[in-house]
Amino acid sequence: MDMNELYAIGDVARRTGLSVSAVRYYADAGVVTPAASTPAGHRLYDVSAIARLELVRTLRELDAGLDEIRRVLAGEATLRELAATHLALLARQEARLRSRRAVLSAILRQDSTAEQVTLMHKLAGMPDEERDRLIDEFWTEVSTGWEPPERMVEWWRAARPELPEHPTAAQIEAWIELAELIRDTEVRQAVRRELHEACTTGAGPLMTSSPMLDNLEAATPIGEAVMDAAREGVPPDSPRGRENADRWIGWLTGIFATPDSPPIPDTPEFRIQTADHMLAGAEWDRTPPDPEGPLDRYMALVTTMNNTPPERFPFEWLAEALRASALPAR
Repeated sequence: MDMNELYAIGDVARRTGLSVSAVRYYADAGVVTPAASTPAGHRLYDVSAIARLELVRTLRELDAGLDEIRRVLAGEATLRELAATHLALLARQEARLRSRRAVLSAILRQDSTAEQVTLMHKLAGMPDEERDRLIDEFWTEVSTGWEPPERMVEWWRAARPELPEHPTAAQIEAWIELAELIRDTEVRQAVRRELHEACTTGAGPLMTSSPMLDNLEAATPIGEAVMDAAREGVPPDSPRGRENADRWIGWLTGIFATPDSPPIPDTPEFRIQTADHMLAGAEWDRTPPDPEGPLDRYMALVTTMNNTPPERFPFEWLAEALRASALPAR
C-alpha cells in the first residue's frame, strides 16, 4: 500500500472490511475523517485513515462505544486503559449470566413458584456480608438451647461457604440450594438434634471434652505428616513409614493417660490392633453421606461452593505402616 496514495471510499471499505455506509458514518460522526475530497465531493482516505478505521472496526467488535474510540484515537486514553475498562465490564456481564443460568437451572429442577424465583434471584446476587450473616444466624440457632463445646462451635462455623470472585454456575446453584436449606426452620431443628445427640450420647461427652479436643488438635500435625507421606508414595514399611507409625502410636497411647492411669503399653499386638482399627476407619470413610441428611448436604454444598473436595485420610497406608512397625526393625 502506497503511503502517499489516496483511496476512494469503496476501496477503503474493501480493505477494512467495513461497509461503505459504515465508513461514511464514522466520517460524519467525526471518528475518522477523510484525508481529502475529489472536486466532485467524493471522499478520499490515506493509509493512516485506513489504519484508524481498521482499529475502529476492531474496537467496535469488542463493544467499545464511539466516545471511548474517539478518546483513544485522540490520544486521551490508551488502548490498555480501554481494554481494562472493557475487561471489567465483561467480568460483570459474565457474573450476571452465570447468576441467571444458575437461577434458570434451579427453576428447571423444581416446580418453582414466582416467589421462589424472586428469592433465588436475590440469593444469587447476595453480597458476601449478607451471606456471612445468614450462615452465622444458622449456626447461632443450631447451637442455641444447649451447651455445645465452644471449640466445636468454632469448628462448625469455620466450615462456611465462600464464593470465589468469579463463581461458576454450579457454585451459584450450590449457594442457592444451601441458602434455602439453612433458612428452613425444620432443617435447623434437625441439625440441632443431630449435633446434640452426637455430643451428648454414647462416646459423645468423652470425645467432645476439653482434654480430648486438646488431643485431637495435637494429632493434626501427625495426621498431616501421614497424609504427606501417603500422597508422596512413601512405602509404608520404609524408615519414614515407621517414623509416622511411631508418632501415631506415641500420640494414641497418651490420649487416656492420667496421673492415676499410665499410658497404654506400646506393644506389637497393640500396633496390629490399631492397624485393624485403621482398616475399619477406611471402611467407614467410604460410606457415602446420607443424601437426606441436612448436615451431610450442608457440607457437600460447602465443598462445591469452595471447590475444595476433602482429601481422604490414608487409613490403609497407615494400617500397613503400623503392621510393618510391629515387626523388629531391620
